[in-house]
Amino acid sequence: MPTRSPPPAPFIRPLATADAPALAGLLVETVASGGSVSFMHPLDPARALAFWQAGLERAAKGELIILGAFVEGELAATVTLVLGLPENQPHRAEIAKMMTARAHRGRGLARALLSEAERHAIAAGRSLLVLDTASEEGAAGLYEKQGFVFSGEIPDYALKPHGGLTGTLIYYKRLPPG
Repeated sequence: MPTRSPPPAPFIRPLATADAPALAGLLVETVASGGSVSFMHPLDPARALAFWQAGLERAAKGELIILGAFVEGELAATVTLVLGLPENQPHRAEIAKMMTARAHRGRGLARALLSEAERHAIAAGRSLLVLDTASEEGAAGLYEKQGFVFSGEIPDYALKPHGGLTGTLIYYKRLPPG
């Protein structure tokens, strides 16, 4: 029986303006499949594109780092590291908009992106990461395996993309000094 080769390793890099259409497509797919990432289904592709164009402008100013994991040249997953926080929070960063294309789930892309985001946070002098994820169908297990500590749950925090309320789970992770 022939041995199956492992999937190709992802290429991870910070994203730029030219990546906005691929990010928009991933966002529309994520929302359509029930991902709780701030938008309701159906998400207009033009609205998704405008969201990512604004985010990439913030990234160009150093307020965010939007990372993409590419598999065979295709954007397969993304995560955003929010650095532009209020002046009384210069020691922390926030993980946001973790999304993996359905066809690429279960391949370790989210873990690789989180590790890269942590590396960027440490390089930026951050000592604390925070994030939230939906109580239902969120990525709590992934975050806990990556060393994030559950802090609490807020019930009925947001609407799910197809309707109905979901709570949100709050996590944090202390980072080693850079």
